[in-house]
Amino acid sequence: MKNLFSLSGKVALVTGGSRGLGAMIARGFVENGVKTYITARNEDELNATVKELNMLGECIAIAADLSTLSGIEALVNTISLHESKLDILVNNAGAAWGAPFAEFPEEGWDKVMNLNAKSPFFVTQKLLTLLSSSATSDSPARVINIASINGINNPKANNYSYAASKAAVIQMTRHLAADLVKDNININAIAPGFFLSKLTKYIVNEQEERFAKKMVPKERLGKAEDIAGTAIYLSSQASSWMTGHTLVLDGGVIASSGYGEL
Repeated sequence: MKNLFSLSGKVALVTGGSRGLGAMIARGFVENGVKTYITARNEDELNATVKELNMLGECIAIAADLSTLSGIEALVNTISLHESKLDILVNNAGAAWGAPFAEFPEEGWDKVMNLNAKSPFFVTQKLLTLLSSSATSDSPARVINIASINGINNPKANNYSYAASKAAVIQMTRHLAADLVKDNININAIAPGFFLSKLTKYIVNEQEERFAKKMVPKERLGKAEDIAGTAIYLSSQASSWMTGHTLVLDGGVIASSGYGEL
């Protein structure tokens, strides 16, 4: 049992891996011996993250726009040139949009739904051959979809397309897990609460301690090791019999019936 959480020698792809939760997960993989590919559209951010992570292990950058099917296919073609298998796929790339209901634009709906819900489906579909090529029932390949607690409860915010997209990710995780179990692929999701990132920094607004105490039962925001540790568990032998589930990682927010009041 001492190797239950070992990931040494595995190959992973983390979409949206240049910053935020994706970079946290990628770092956890690299530090644990995983050859890790990361994607993003911003090449400067991507290369900066790869430079940092290559000091800890092996990380490779692939610039990609996953909001279009052609961008997804280009990413898959590039990885296929270098790898004959993929052990772990983390569908993390995402976007958010906020606007009052009466003013919410179609652009804000389509952009978020395309990247957050449509993209993970087609990235997984196009990588099916690589994911299943060396997977077995005892050692399945892993897909980890990054959802959000906003897809479970009312976020009390005007991020309508974001919340809807993350609810879609949770249902898609269940659906695909049942369909792809025959291919020896385990599909699970993580629904994070508040982690300090570029996406959430504007909400916290430099008041991290006050925000955490008011909004999170455990009175702190998520840390890199929280999300990385959960991803490592879902990628390791320890979770080989688990598929189709969403792990809530929120410091007790959902268990306490939603957010508190600022």
